[in-house]
Amino acid sequence: MKFTLSWLRDHLETEATLDDILYALTDLGLEVEGIANPAVKLEEFTIGRVLKAEKHPDADRLRVCQVATSQGEKQIVCGAPNAREGITVVVAHPGTYIPGIDTIIQVGKIRGVESHGMMCSEREMELSEEHDGIIELPSGEVGERFVDWLAKNDPARVDPVIEIAITPNRPDALGVHGIARDLAVRGIGRLKPLVADPVPGAFPCPISVTIAPELRAKGCPHFTGRLIRGVTNGPSPRWLQDRLKAIGLRPISALVDITNFFTYDQNRPLHVFDADIVKGGLRIHPAEGGETLTALDGKDYAFAPGMMVISDDSGPESIAGVMGGAHTGVTEETVNVFLESAWWDPITIATTGRALRINSDARYRFERGVDPAHTLPGLEAATRMILDLCGGEPSDVVADGAALDTARAYRLDTDRVARLVGMDIPAEDQRATLTALGFRIADDMAHVPSWRPDVLGEADLVEEVARVTSLTKLQGKPLPRLHVGVPTGILTPMQKREAAARRSCAALGYNECVTYSFIDRASAALFGGGDQATALENPISSEMSHMRPALLPGLLQAAARNQARGFADLALFEVGPAFHGAEPGEQHLLATGLLTGHAGPRDPHGSRRPVDIYDAKADCEAVLAAIGAPARAQILRGASGWWHPGRHGMICLGPKKLLAVYGELHPKVLREMDVKGPAMAFTIWLEEPPMPRKSGATREALGVSDYQAVERDFAFVLDARVEALNVVNAAAGADKTLIEEVRVFDEFIGGTLGEGRKSLAITVRLQPMDRTLTEDEIEAVSRKIVEKVEKATGGTLRG
Repeated sequence: MKFTLSWLRDHLETEATLDDILYALTDLGLEVEGIANPAVKLEEFTIGRVLKAEKHPDADRLRVCQVATSQGEKQIVCGAPNAREGITVVVAHPGTYIPGIDTIIQVGKIRGVESHGMMCSEREMELSEEHDGIIELPSGEVGERFVDWLAKNDPARVDPVIEIAITPNRPDALGVHGIARDLAVRGIGRLKPLVADPVPGAFPCPISVTIAPELRAKGCPHFTGRLIRGVTNGPSPRWLQDRLKAIGLRPISALVDITNFFTYDQNRPLHVFDADIVKGGLRIHPAEGGETLTALDGKDYAFAPGMMVISDDSGPESIAGVMGGAHTGVTEETVNVFLESAWWDPITIATTGRALRINSDARYRFERGVDPAHTLPGLEAATRMILDLCGGEPSDVVADGAALDTARAYRLDTDRVARLVGMDIPAEDQRATLTALGFRIADDMAHVPSWRPDVLGEADLVEEVARVTSLTKLQGKPLPRLHVGVPTGILTPMQKREAAARRSCAALGYNECVTYSFIDRASAALFGGGDQATALENPISSEMSHMRPALLPGLLQAAARNQARGFADLALFEVGPAFHGAEPGEQHLLATGLLTGHAGPRDPHGSRRPVDIYDAKADCEAVLAAIGAPARAQILRGASGWWHPGRHGMICLGPKKLLAVYGELHPKVLREMDVKGPAMAFTIWLEEPPMPRKSGATREALGVSDYQAVERDFAFVLDARVEALNVVNAAAGADKTLIEEVRVFDEFIGGTLGEGRKSLAITVRLQPMDRTLTEDEIEAVSRKIVEKVEKATGGTLRG
């Protein structure tokens, strides 16, 4: 939020210095981010008068001038076409810094003639872009400081510009009047009241306004406006242009400048329509979807269903609360205008602005909160300024809806300040502070003003009192000695699980990586991301344009950098969030490990080997066990396309409950990421395993059977395409009570079995818990195993 010191003094009667105002603003919570004071760079310039001006002996365009200055009569060579005898000028003596040309002026010779200083143009002092000649002042005493002359004759030229940071909870400070109110309560000056007397209408307004019923409760509860006919929309007066230029806005025309002025002056965004272009009445309604509008920024926007628009009989004319349309925008030829003042729902405006990617002053204010009670007074104040600057004749006010009822009150406990803040503030001072801020005190209740949507409880009243009193007055006091006991745990179960996953990966020998949550679009697309929903609006660089859909891209990029430097044997892991959407909650917590190169160092025994899928599986299962995942799970295929289609497994609790994926990464992905493969990896969805039912620290008793276990081997002749997993799962399901483990121990392909056939041998371990198995029971289970496997795979028991 930017404003000038003179602008502030339009609302605040004060004799305080600029430094006092800056200190008070920051202390009140309106932190000063910058101050641009033109007077600082002009302090060394003084006023002089040209006594004589003669042609330079060796240059037709130069003049040798004798100038009366604060240091006596000086000879100055000047090339300005208006350098002549008798004019009053601005002089820079040797040693003065000239900001417009970034030079310190020195005594020098120009074509053999000495020059002791410089007579300046406006551009050389950064007062404007004018540089056709030196400044000619209409008055001024020789030796007078130029900044002092400007302060008396043209104060806007040396008006300091203050920039403050506005936190989201202080929308009232988005207007200069609201800032002045805070300073007045601090004691910096007296707040001048706003004048918004109703302007009587001279005729009925021919343009009606109507709010759609579904928007009255939430969207646009209040819409007002009036026609002003016969206006002259020329350039705005200089004082208004100077105000807007100072805060970085470009003056356009009187009507537009007035609406911009009220946006910053009173936090009251307005809009003016060219009434001669408006067809029929104005309707505020939700868009049906598909409508388009060319806005004032020259861009075309298409509306999604539900977005609020202002339409006339010919279609949409404005994006409600965000930006007006170019079709009904005012120009220099405009003579009849419809002035609009409305209150828009912050959430609806924020949603529309975000979807259309429009950042405007109106959207910025409406989505933070504009005073709903100031809708009609703002219209009246703007009407009066238009009549003063542009002339014209106003109609009666037309309106639909009513000002939003924001009435609420909270108990004012004057003793609570000492308990919450630690400052002793008299009760009378607390009530006086809140009253000056606009609160109405009745008995022990404080009624909140309409412009303070952030005050939502008793603690907020305490904050306001402490803020105005100044927290710099808070003095430290020793706390009484408390009984020291065993503190309770503060980590959530998910935080504990995340820490357990991190410790487990590190214990397995992995090195932890912490990579950016942003990656480039190409890498994101390899792992199912890279769409517009996860694109950053203002990325740091092209390599950080999208939210990461997985942790693997960052780990692979780290692996590629290490391999390029000669480190091929890598074990990296990361625990953190990945994103499948742009909205809050559309993220998932992952633990991901990556293995490349070889397992173990080189030795004379030949034990060094490349990492394989079983390394990734073992590590994945170890981490799952560490975070408390169920021991019994299914291993399925069908993971995403960045995994090798035949060398991966999904650890699941049923076909729809995915806990983890492990395996070899697809060679195509490795080539795209510039990683020398093969590479093994695992990814665990830390939020998916169910939490243990018991939260105690003790473990369950170890269940060990006293009875003899029995192992039986089975060999099945199968189609070569049948996966071993299907055989294992079928055998394990024959008797879940007795069967403790099923393990593949042999595979034979081809030979006497024939083309496309294979033999798969499994060992089944039976572990009774309450008795020793008889031969008949063992045979019964064996028959079930054979039956289950043959039914599931179409194979036969090998004879």
